[in-house]
Amino acid sequence: MFKQITDFIFPSACPVCKAHVSDHGTLCAKCWAAFNWISDPKCACCGYPFPANLDLGSKPLCPVCAAGENETDWMRAACVYDDVSRNVMLPFKHAGALKYKTVMSRAMINSLRELETQGPKSEDKDSVRGIDLVLPVPLAYRRLWKRGYNQAALLARPIAKHLNVPMDVNSVRRKYKPDMGHMNYKQRRENIRGVFRVRHPENIRGKTILLVDDVMTTGATFAELNRVLKKAGARAVYGIVFCRVVRAI
Repeated sequence: MFKQITDFIFPSACPVCKAHVSDHGTLCAKCWAAFNWISDPKCACCGYPFPANLDLGSKPLCPVCAAGENETDWMRAACVYDDVSRNVMLPFKHAGALKYKTVMSRAMINSLRELETQGPKSEDKDSVRGIDLVLPVPLAYRRLWKRGYNQAALLARPIAKHLNVPMDVNSVRRKYKPDMGHMNYKQRRENIRGVFRVRHPENIRGKTILLVDDVMTTGATFAELNRVLKKAGARAVYGIVFCRVVRAI
């Protein structure tokens, strides 16, 4: 009854165009179709999308992962970073548009379903492919104070609930560095080197960790976290983002 009353007072609307939808936090069919959702064929390791007309077998690898230079042990993104996804991701990240949180997290959860059948195998059968911990990419205190929230943590919470595993926001700290928005991959790798510190290695050791963030640009942040977490004893490091930048390979 309470839901019926609230739905009557606050009818469900698409967070992008305000069209009527059946459930709060969902996109209408038109807005859903506008996104460039990532599907097969894609890299079996990092999820990098390949042209749709290519037949590369059941488990193709992009050149980066084939060379063993992948940022994490397994990575997925819900959609490509373009004009459509940018108009959702950037307001959510910088302007407090939290109305997009449900859309983004649900899309990411949908991308994670692949772990149940196709992801890296694990001896732990109690969780989805052995994920023990969900870790949102940390935000430096200065940036957290200015923004008021960590957008990665907002996305990670429903993902952790879906996977039925704990979310950890205390074990890893990040020190402040200038924004990397206009840096290339090499500059980002150099800029982010040493910014993460594991405060509680006992929470990391032996665990399979799922990193969560809103966007993946070059992968430098994930690569550095992967390095730091593996050094602290993590068994494996996975990653999930809402959107990722796709360049010609």
